[in-house]
Amino acid sequence: MRVLVDAQLPKRLAHFLAFHAGYDCVHTLDLPAANNTQDGAITRLSMEEERIVITKDADFVNSFLLQGQPYKLLLVSTGNISTLDLLELFR
Repeated sequence: MRVLVDAQLPKRLAHFLAFHAGYDCVHTLDLPAANNTQDGAITRLSMEEERIVITKDADFVNSFLLQGQPYKLLLVSTGNISTLDLLELFR
């Protein structure tokens, strides 16, 4: 499975998914514009590489529902929680 973790989520989530689930993970910090990567660029990369976008950014929901982009979407709607609690949700 290929995943792109958005800027609002910690890079540790990408590392966690790669190590524990064997996913091919990219965090926005790994991209040339890092956490300044625009939503459109994230969507394009998701479509080109068939990556699931994991994000807290609800703007992606509208794009997904109206345009079928990004490739797949996982919206994290937990509010502010600790990184350890977030990782536990993905365990």
